[in-house]
Amino acid sequence: MDDEYPQFDDRHPGVRYEESVANVWTYTAGLGLAVLLTIVSFVVSQTPLLWGPGVPVGLIVLAFAQIGVHLVFFLHMGTGPDHTNNLIALVFGLLIVFLVIAGSCWIMFHLNANLMTMPGR
Repeated sequence: MDDEYPQFDDRHPGVRYEESVANVWTYTAGLGLAVLLTIVSFVVSQTPLLWGPGVPVGLIVLAFAQIGVHLVFFLHMGTGPDHTNNLIALVFGLLIVFLVIAGSCWIMFHLNANLMTMPGR
């Protein structure tokens, strides 16, 4: 038994002693950033702060920032070697979501292009 690190019964297998644990301040900072990004999204969409055609791009950028805040502050995803499996699962999930959305758009486009015309119209 390695006496350098104390053993805790409440940790999952694979969780080492030196890993940081979340506290109330990390959750509060994450909540504050998430609320701020939500307010900024509403301000961008409801005011002429951005040029009209740039509003969707601004909202997409703010949405990715919101996703990043949730991943870092609430799901505790990092770049360390212990988070490799989490990162692989995230990338795989993003791939599946992209395939579903892109496939649905492709099917709808081809359905619209290949529909038979109705007689009398």
